[in-house]
Amino acid sequence: MKICIYGAGAIGGYLGAALDEAGCEVSLIARGAHLETIRRDGLRLLKGEQETAHRLACTDRPQDLAPQDYVIVALKAHQIPDVAGSIAALLAPEGSVVTAANGLPWWYFFGAGGELEGTRLESVDPGGVQWETIGPERAIGCVVYPACEIAEPGVVRLIEGDRFTLGEPSGEPSSRVSALSDAMRKGGLKAPVRPRIREEIWIKLWGNLSFNPISALTLATLETICRDAGTRNVARSMMLEAQQIAERLGVRFPIDVDRRIAGAEAVGAHKTSMLQDLEHGRPMEIEALVGSVQELGLIAGIGTPSIDLVLALLRLRAKTLAVS
Repeated sequence: MKICIYGAGAIGGYLGAALDEAGCEVSLIARGAHLETIRRDGLRLLKGEQETAHRLACTDRPQDLAPQDYVIVALKAHQIPDVAGSIAALLAPEGSVVTAANGLPWWYFFGAGGELEGTRLESVDPGGVQWETIGPERAIGCVVYPACEIAEPGVVRLIEGDRFTLGEPSGEPSSRVSALSDAMRKGGLKAPVRPRIREEIWIKLWGNLSFNPISALTLATLETICRDAGTRNVARSMMLEAQQIAERLGVRFPIDVDRRIAGAEAVGAHKTSMLQDLEHGRPMEIEALVGSVQELGLIAGIGTPSIDLVLALLRLRAKTLAVS
């Protein structure tokens, strides 16, 4: 089984190491010092006191790789349209793309059924580039739960978590998802296959669309946002708007909003990924996490005043800091 990790940063590196342990033929797409170190010394994965080393093909030229059975895309959502052609060119005739980015996936309405079947989301796929170039029929959904970091070039540290939930957009069982799940489990990961992958996407997005932008605007950690009455109420209002949209689209939420907020508070003094990107001067995942929900609100005919307000402030913050 040939698997390419397109975007071998922290999460991508962790996946690559696990799939290497499973005996897959793994290749990595990386860049900069991380790329050069992996080429020279291999990839090292730190899990507590345990360290493993992995000699993997690593390149910044995807065109040099053989056709792949799976391409797992672990880039930030806004980076993907620019490399959609390279991703498509990597795929074997029956190859699949595994979308492991945060936020709503570009294929969201493929296989969903109903009157919105085939609707495209401009916020996450401007101009339909990914839809047209890669093709939604090649997509496998993936919700990423682990937290990892690049400790230094070529070295990935697992902070917590080992679950990557998988699912077909249509919800139907398939041999391609089962085979990938089996490989991931052999590598020590949890990889459940869910018939309603959109519900898992929304549970993670529920927090990301609220806590991430609030943290970027206030520079506060999850714990602080949840314990402050004002910001907690803003997050709760955004989440309730999002829940109304998702339920209108047929999604069921297994927990209520206050339990979801309590779960975020329990994480403690954690900086969201958006706040980390802001502090490092990197572009933030604004549209995939927040703009996409606003767009779905328009599609569903549901107002999003709290989301609209926070999104406007966040976009201006990014613009003034030149990190949009």
